[in-house]
Amino acid sequence: MSRHDRHSPARISATRKRLSQNFLTDPATARRIVRSSGIGRDDLVLEIGPGDGTLTRPLLDRAGRVLAYEKDRRYARRLAVRYAENPRFHVVHSDFRAAAPPDRPFAVVANVPFAVTTDIVRWCLAARHLSSATLLTQYEFARKHTGDYGRWSKLTVTHWPDTEFALGHRLDRREFSPVPRVDAALLRIVPRTEPLLPEHIRNRYRRLVDLGFSGVGGSFAASLRRAHPARAVAAACAAAGIPADVPVGFVAPGSWLIVFRLLDGGDTGGSTPRAARETSRRSR
Repeated sequence: MSRHDRHSPARISATRKRLSQNFLTDPATARRIVRSSGIGRDDLVLEIGPGDGTLTRPLLDRAGRVLAYEKDRRYARRLAVRYAENPRFHVVHSDFRAAAPPDRPFAVVANVPFAVTTDIVRWCLAARHLSSATLLTQYEFARKHTGDYGRWSKLTVTHWPDTEFALGHRLDRREFSPVPRVDAALLRIVPRTEPLLPEHIRNRYRRLVDLGFSGVGGSFAASLRRAHPARAVAAACAAAGIPADVPVGFVAPGSWLIVFRLLDGGDTGGSTPRAARETSRRSR
């Protein structure tokens, strides 16, 4: 294959499709995304799939150091050459999902390849020293994981006690090249400074979430009755304001906390049922 063939428009287009690459085209939008991330001169920032560097430039204007992971060798080389004289920038030709998280506080800011968004979110949630993640994702994905539909994903409910999920501004699909089929939006993921549950009972809470999302019985309460007395489940749901026949996806994270505290029966610490109820109202 000739050098010309490797860099032909058709081959570039095929590579972008394979890697789920949709690049931002407006530098002003990139600057707005970086501002919304809240990063500053003391921050280490990991960028995922920088591509031609539309986000990289404003990141370097604000961050202390930028570590970029680019799977496309062509773009990785281009960025390495462009910023060869900048000691605050380093690009790694690698799949971000295989990267080891830094052992110091860091932020993630990225225009996430849509096909691997869930993998990226899970990586961020598992990273011990993550300070924040500002991810440009499909609009529907961002809405799903922030309760904007009035429904909540299992992923969000599971991590709610120690992580905040927030929906940022929406971006028209025509701000990307190639133009994707759907609009995009920012998803903000920020670890809580004060978790809503103590760490030693977090696994018990997650077991309850697994039970609730098991899909057995056709409703949230029915699923919980597989492991808890019917009367206790009814009382807990009533205290959290959850109708008896509501599907699990419609139960807000704050309501989960109330139900957990009442069904678990152990030392849950954290807020009282009344305070948890206030959390439930705010999360709807």
